[in-house]
Amino acid sequence: MAWFRRKADDSGGKASKVQIAEGLWIKCDSCKEITYRAEVERAGRVCPKCHYPFRISARERIAMLADPGSFEERETGLATTDPLTFKDTKKYRERVRAAAQKTSTDEAVVCGLARIGGQPAVLAAFEFGFLGGSMGSVVGEKLTRAIELAIDKHMPVVIVSASGGARMQEGILSLMQMAKTSAALERLGTRRLPYISVLTDPTTGGVTASFAMLGDVILAEPRALIGFAGPRVIAETIRQPLPEGFQRSEFLLSHGQLDMIVERRELKETIRRILAFFADPPSPSG
Repeated sequence: MAWFRRKADDSGGKASKVQIAEGLWIKCDSCKEITYRAEVERAGRVCPKCHYPFRISARERIAMLADPGSFEERETGLATTDPLTFKDTKKYRERVRAAAQKTSTDEAVVCGLARIGGQPAVLAAFEFGFLGGSMGSVVGEKLTRAIELAIDKHMPVVIVSASGGARMQEGILSLMQMAKTSAALERLGTRRLPYISVLTDPTTGGVTASFAMLGDVILAEPRALIGFAGPRVIAETIRQPLPEGFQRSEFLLSHGQLDMIVERRELKETIRRILAFFADPPSPSG
């Protein structure tokens, strides 16, 4: 869950900082270095200095993973109905409308059929720019339908998560999506169909507490923030300092919660190999 607020100008009349030309340069969230944007693009939206993977949109993610021309989007007609008539500083409907215009998507996840290195799969990718990739009723429904589509077509499922968690504007209806998606994955498992979960920065809240950590194989990008509550909240609760790198993918890998950390450029080929492994028929008994 997330609140969005623009920081107030606290310059107090002092000379403002030097402005960097819009679009030519980009600042890395990890090493804080400013890099020529073209270098970042050539590196696959990865910082060429520290190799931190920048956040990318759902469409960019799909373009990186799916074979050209193979992605067939499904469940595009679902729309949020504002079941609680929620309003804080703005109406929930207005926030959804603004997010849709900003991201050119109708919700925080894009689902469809695809081929990944020639391997057929149902692919879903989160759009963090849509209300922080939060999981509301429509997101849960789209994921559930995508999993059911995989069952019908006897295909594996690949979900790329990037989320701030459950969508607070939908209250308990949002939290119910955790059980809903988990139950759908249970049905997928009974059909012996693989589910690959890919965790990117950030994967937090109810998404982490449900389908994101239920993969048969769980992959993550380097230095991705992965957890339920944020580090600050945890530190204040337990009143103890947290280990260095706490809740980053490297920390989780060392504690057995991930199977592999994969560089962005190698992600498609890694998923292809995993899908091919599960697709291979068992060798005849000798």
